[in-house]
Amino acid sequence: MTTRKSSSSSSSGSSRTPKKTATPKAAKRKTAPKTTASKASGRKPSSRETADKMETAAKADPQTQAASGPESPYDFPMGGLSDENLQHLEEMSRRVLQASIKGQKLMNDAMKRSLEGDPSMAPQIDPLHANPEMLQAWEHILSDPEAIMQAQADLYSGYLDLWANATRRMMSGEKPKPVIEPDPSDKRWKSDAWTEHPLFDAMKQSYLLNQRFLMGLVDGIKGVDEATKHKVHFLTQQMVDALAPTNFALTNPDVLEETFKTRGENLSRGLMRLVEDLERGDGRLALSQTDMSGFEVGKDIATTPGEVIYRNRVMELIQYAPATEQVRKRPLLIAPPWINKFYILDLRPQGSMIRWLTEQGFTVFLISWVNPDASLKDATFEDYIREGLYEALDVVEEVTGEHQVDTVGYCIGGTMLGSALALMAAEDDDRIASATFFAAQHDFKLAGDLLVFVDEEWIGEISRLMDSQGGVLDGRTMSDTFNMLRSNDLVWSFVIKNYLLGKEPQAFDLLYWNADQTRMPKTLHLFYLNAFYRQNLLSEGKMELGGHVLDMKDVTIPIFMQASQKDHIAPADSVYRSARLFGGPVEYMMAGSGHIAGVVNHPDANKYQHWTNDALPETRNDWMEGATENPGSWWPHWRDWLMSLSDETVPARQPGGGVREPLCPAPGEYVKVRS
Repeated sequence: MTTRKSSSSSSSGSSRTPKKTATPKAAKRKTAPKTTASKASGRKPSSRETADKMETAAKADPQTQAASGPESPYDFPMGGLSDENLQHLEEMSRRVLQASIKGQKLMNDAMKRSLEGDPSMAPQIDPLHANPEMLQAWEHILSDPEAIMQAQADLYSGYLDLWANATRRMMSGEKPKPVIEPDPSDKRWKSDAWTEHPLFDAMKQSYLLNQRFLMGLVDGIKGVDEATKHKVHFLTQQMVDALAPTNFALTNPDVLEETFKTRGENLSRGLMRLVEDLERGDGRLALSQTDMSGFEVGKDIATTPGEVIYRNRVMELIQYAPATEQVRKRPLLIAPPWINKFYILDLRPQGSMIRWLTEQGFTVFLISWVNPDASLKDATFEDYIREGLYEALDVVEEVTGEHQVDTVGYCIGGTMLGSALALMAAEDDDRIASATFFAAQHDFKLAGDLLVFVDEEWIGEISRLMDSQGGVLDGRTMSDTFNMLRSNDLVWSFVIKNYLLGKEPQAFDLLYWNADQTRMPKTLHLFYLNAFYRQNLLSEGKMELGGHVLDMKDVTIPIFMQASQKDHIAPADSVYRSARLFGGPVEYMMAGSGHIAGVVNHPDANKYQHWTNDALPETRNDWMEGATENPGSWWPHWRDWLMSLSDETVPARQPGGGVREPLCPAPGEYVKVRS
């Protein structure tokens, strides 16, 4: 945002009188220009004559006339409305009227459905059932007057310094050192105005002081258990993020500038988009993050050549075409999460892990999970193991002749794979030679912010919602949950762009994938939430599957555990605790970035870094002390680890191996089913 000195001086109460030089936007006069006499006499035209001449030219040239509007929020055009401004006003009125009509219809439909008992329309005053924890937390905070007094003293001191700095800056133009600064990774304050303009700089620092005050009180709570403290911290941060000045039109400099630049069209467009998103969500806000028409699965993304060679009710098995003449003899089978579509591993050719693996000489198989409907509401966790992983292993052996494979499990797919390994150990099944885990947890004690969503009341709410939807959890509910974990990036930034700035969502492959959510079958999903997040049965040796009590120490095959430094879904400490559950050799490796970018980081991108350490001491902090930081992607390191286990090669294998007739080209049909 550009702020002119004259504007700043005016706001600070400066006694200087600005020159009365007319500008094109200020010269709205009805008298005819008098330039002929000026030319004849040889004198320089006056400012008034120049302005009149430019106005006449503007009327003759629509483009010039359009450019004569205000240049910034601090320039106010005087006089009556031009024809163009009237057209703008008419267009805005039309948009507002259309939005109002649509909005009224949505409200009527929502009220009707609510009166008819539709559970999705029930008022959600406290959807996370956090009132008891919040009350308990604040009772403990208020019972510690010393802590409150210290926090208030710090807040008042910060405000005094901020006021002194702001006054000095407004009066003298001096720019003192900020009292408080945002985290460098916080993108909300990237506009120059938040630093350069005194008013917005003071507003930003005031917000940050209040945030520090409130979160400091919450983080310093004494006398409550960690689960309660975690939940209260998460919800308080959500509230603080929602109240940021960036989220409101009158306190966001970018929105103010856009409003003056477009003469309010951004707000009318934003209102239309808000109503459209409500309409698309059938009364619930379906926030648009990207242009969903910008990509087509199998055409623009998920394009690595291959064939579906097997299909059952829970999955399709894809075998990818070889990219080398010789391939590694032992096949590689990937089990992605069923909570998302698999093509995060195959977004674009230049960043695709699957394509890269085929180029390294691996025969790659991948499980593409079904997007389930109500017919799978009773499918169990064990069904997904036996009909998903086990049947895939049978088919891989059938088409390659190899009894043993290396496996990969990503996120919840890794949780399933680890459980399956313990079950296979109990059943003397040796078809898996090694296992690699991407951002996967087996010990859920430190599972991060998702623990907020797994208390008894919330799971009861999820169960009732799934019953109302025929036995599945809709993809939008899953998407909303994950978006809350990064609300500034995945919620509020799009509220600002879509509704305040009135911008069209852009086509972005990662956000397209993020919005392409899958449904969850009731029995499977409730088991996952209860057995892992709530009770942590697998790590405690209490999980029963197939008549066996599972013990992770029975898993003695080589294990490779990948974690990400900034993972908010599978925190690095949680993955580390999981690595120490196994009974055989385990290599733990930590990548830079988060849950997605930490995993999907093609070597050609030359981004981030990764840490390695052959030892596995008691804590991750101890591991970090002995770790080596390496630049770039960890993929080559993992490839070398796989090759060290088995590097024998054979001629390239074609999908189906001449044993099974391919059913359809990759990426298959299941992945194309939208929720």
